[in-house]
Amino acid sequence: MAKKVLVILGSPRRKGNSAILAAQITKGAKSAQAKVETIYLQEKSIAPCKACFTCQKKGSKGCAIKDDMQEIYPKLLEADAWVIASPVYWFTMSAQTKIFMDRCFALPAYRSDPFKGKRIAIAMTYGDEDPFASGCVNALRTFQDAFGYVEANIVGMVYGSAMDAGQIKLNEKVMQEALELGKKLAAA
Repeated sequence: MAKKVLVILGSPRRKGNSAILAAQITKGAKSAQAKVETIYLQEKSIAPCKACFTCQKKGSKGCAIKDDMQEIYPKLLEADAWVIASPVYWFTMSAQTKIFMDRCFALPAYRSDPFKGKRIAIAMTYGDEDPFASGCVNALRTFQDAFGYVEANIVGMVYGSAMDAGQIKLNEKVMQEALELGKKLAAA
């Protein structure tokens, strides 16, 4: 049975460097027979979490905010694996990605242990030459901490330096790593 992979693009640039890395991961996943769907967060209306804790109350029917996350929650639950792709903005993940991550707080209201065993790949791009100076490491650590806490499985992370749109394609090593990560993500 084909694995379902959900790609979450957190860049405001549809054809930006992080989207290119995500497309390469997608290519690898599809070569391993996975079914892939992509969500472009920039096109969605997603409000920040209000910390109302409605989603955490006994008998909750989910997040109290009625926006485009309501259509994303079932897709997150149905997918066997996620790809989260983001550029580095101001020393961490993009605002679109951060709002998405915050709103995942409500997932347990829809199904118990929604993260446990979920396979996740992370793709990041940044403008500096150094993943530490750029802040990429801050974002990667956030993903590690969050997904480790909820017992998800980060299958791999791929990241590279690229300022101008499309520049990441010139980094053959990172592009190959992304392709292999997609294959690994879709594997049993």
